[in-house]
Amino acid sequence: MVSQASQISQVSRISGLSSNEVRERIQRGETNTLKTESSRSAADIIRSNIFTLFNAIILTAMLLVLITGMWKDAVFGFVIIINTVIGIFTEVRSKITLDRLSILVAAKHTVRRDGADKEIGHDDIVLDDVLWIKSGDQVPADGQVIEDYGLELDESMLTGESRTVKKDIGDSVYSGSTAVSGSALIRVTAVGAHSYAAKLTEEAKVFTKTHSDINDDINKILKFMIIIVVPLCALLIWSQIRLVGGWTVAISTGAWRDAIVQAVAGIVGLIPEGLVLLTSLNFALAAYRLAQKNTLIQELEAVETLARVDALNLDKTGTLTDGGIALDDVVVLPHADIGEEDIKRALYAVTHEEVLNPTAQAVQKGLAKEYEQSFAQMSLKSRVPFSSARKWSSIVLADGQQWFFGAPEIITAALSVNSSAVMTRVQEIADSGARVLVLAYAATSHETDRDVDESDILEIINPNARVQALVVCSESVRPDAQQTLAWFRQQGVRPRVISGDNPRTVAAIAHKVKLTGESMPRSIDARDLPDTVQEVATVLEDVDVVGRVLPHQKKLIVQALHSQGHTVAMTGDGVNDALALKEADLGIAMGNAASATKAVAQVVLVDSLFSHLPDVVARGRQVMANMERVASLFLVKTTYSTVISLGVVLLGLNFPYLPRHMTYIGWFTIGTPAFFLALAPNTRRYLPGFLQRVLRIAIPAGLATGVSVLASTFFVPRIMGWTDLAEHMVQLRTVNVAVLFVLGIVMLASISRPLKSWRGWLVAFFTIAGVAGAYIPFIAKFFQLNAPSTVQDLLLTGGVSLVAVSIWVCIRWIARRSRRFLHKLDR
Repeated sequence: MVSQASQISQVSRISGLSSNEVRERIQRGETNTLKTESSRSAADIIRSNIFTLFNAIILTAMLLVLITGMWKDAVFGFVIIINTVIGIFTEVRSKITLDRLSILVAAKHTVRRDGADKEIGHDDIVLDDVLWIKSGDQVPADGQVIEDYGLELDESMLTGESRTVKKDIGDSVYSGSTAVSGSALIRVTAVGAHSYAAKLTEEAKVFTKTHSDINDDINKILKFMIIIVVPLCALLIWSQIRLVGGWTVAISTGAWRDAIVQAVAGIVGLIPEGLVLLTSLNFALAAYRLAQKNTLIQELEAVETLARVDALNLDKTGTLTDGGIALDDVVVLPHADIGEEDIKRALYAVTHEEVLNPTAQAVQKGLAKEYEQSFAQMSLKSRVPFSSARKWSSIVLADGQQWFFGAPEIITAALSVNSSAVMTRVQEIADSGARVLVLAYAATSHETDRDVDESDILEIINPNARVQALVVCSESVRPDAQQTLAWFRQQGVRPRVISGDNPRTVAAIAHKVKLTGESMPRSIDARDLPDTVQEVATVLEDVDVVGRVLPHQKKLIVQALHSQGHTVAMTGDGVNDALALKEADLGIAMGNAASATKAVAQVVLVDSLFSHLPDVVARGRQVMANMERVASLFLVKTTYSTVISLGVVLLGLNFPYLPRHMTYIGWFTIGTPAFFLALAPNTRRYLPGFLQRVLRIAIPAGLATGVSVLASTFFVPRIMGWTDLAEHMVQLRTVNVAVLFVLGIVMLASISRPLKSWRGWLVAFFTIAGVAGAYIPFIAKFFQLNAPSTVQDLLLTGGVSLVAVSIWVCIRWIARRSRRFLHKLDR
């Protein structure tokens, strides 16, 4: 192979840019500086978590209460702080981790300027620079080859094609590709934001919020509530002011403060603030648990998306395969002159070089256990190492045996014997997606002519050699791929492989990992895909593997699956995957992925292990299935608060409780128990229609609770003969709080079933804790709770609560019967 020194001497005529030309380009901004962000900025994260519709509503209500000076009734406002802090902390923590993953060593590059080689940094490269690309370098800028010394590039990060690409003079090279062998001089044709990789990821840089059904449904409720909150709040204040004798009396006596606080009590109850907080808390907890398994959640809403996924698009390289090469088989040909053991021993020897290329590494690993010791006893006379320009390597043993190993078309072309049968067999195996090389043998090496240098003879393939065996290699499959794919199939998630490689190659690997079970995966070349979304969607129904896919086609495939109502997850590691990951509902990037790819992904598998995906999906399903179970608790409160607020205005009643009462009741009957229920194991796949299913439970229960509290507020004073209601307001509120607490516990028990488990103990604990709190002086004073202390009070509270439970049971029974009846009519 040509040495670096001889390369430099051959290109001494190329002077490169002069110092003045470099300065001119720097002044014009034609440098390789490129601002890259691995994730959202901290400011964006903070802004998106603070400025929300929910925060605006709760903050306004809190400020109204604080104006009155009754700060104890404003404790509900702390949910803003807690909810915001959870979101910011989790997402910033993910950002910090992702930024650490994206820190790269600032590599130096050699350019030719003023007729000499000079080492400079990545950002100091300018347009038209003459740049050396050597084996192991990552190409820092786009360019055109002007001198070639066997350069081969791995362009998989850009194209998805895993095979290396040989470059010749005049060929283009793109930033982001990696030199795997050889070297070349290139003239830089595009730098910075104008490079191929930068243009490819430009569209992906725009941040889009992850879609969340829960948040969408909550926002629907909030938007609906905004329509009625303002007029209802005004009506509540007006009704409470009227009860105390009008604005003049209210202002002179300070009763306006109570009116505002009571109005806010009605408004706050309409907002499912606990559901918002619990959603954020459970998303954050799921993200934390996944982080412990090296899975990074960049946006909390992605946890929900995990539960909805039913289509999984997999990139082959880095997902099903680990990017390496594995030895599959050594096929000894029928006409072989040497025994199988000797052939494998020679194969081990010819690939046992000081610097191993990927194929040699695979052979060495595949044969090491059996032939490593025997190799130590072999006597080698000479060796010709592998060269990407030559495409073969050879050894000569002490007894004169000569072995050649390399590309079939190169070696067979140099042989005197007809090798058409060998090449036919090579092609048959290659069609299955394997990489095939040949091992040839000559009994004696060339007789050395006295006038010919032996080193020159060794550079020539002995024409008398005969091919003894075919060496079959393929991409190294991840050991966890088959089990992981089986899990997805069992869970109703259909995996497809979308790759830039040859579809036959990809299909063979997909079959090896049982992508479709025992059946052979159906494949298609992306060049045969139609151009419209609907036509692609039709084709994909019968396709498991798509090969030769271009970046824009990956995005088109995701759009096609969306058109069929699928929730799509997409894995990837290359820049070519960025657009598809952004388009997918859930983008999943490997930890070793390009920075641009990790920046647009919602999930990053830090250690690049495909086997983490079942944990990721299962955790999302657990959160969503349990959130649906407990969401009805929160929307019951929204429903009965609406009923009570309207009833208070229409019936001219005093508001039956204070905001702090709602905080206390919510703590023991909704928020805290719901948090524990949301942690229970649950792998049920999420289905659309979250809000409808929850409302079917919440509305009847909320209606029953609201009617019960209004009935208590209206009838109890009349039954008890309380002529001066102001004197008995504390007692009346005690009864109403008891009704809310009892019905809250009944509802909690209903959604916690079966109770013959830890769930029953959970309900019992919060029942006892809620009652006990009313008898603890500090708590009772802070929340203005007045526990029944006389027999009369106990009988009154117990009797009203019993009636309320009866009303609750009746309305729930009627609602269930109505649903069954309507369902029969639909049939």
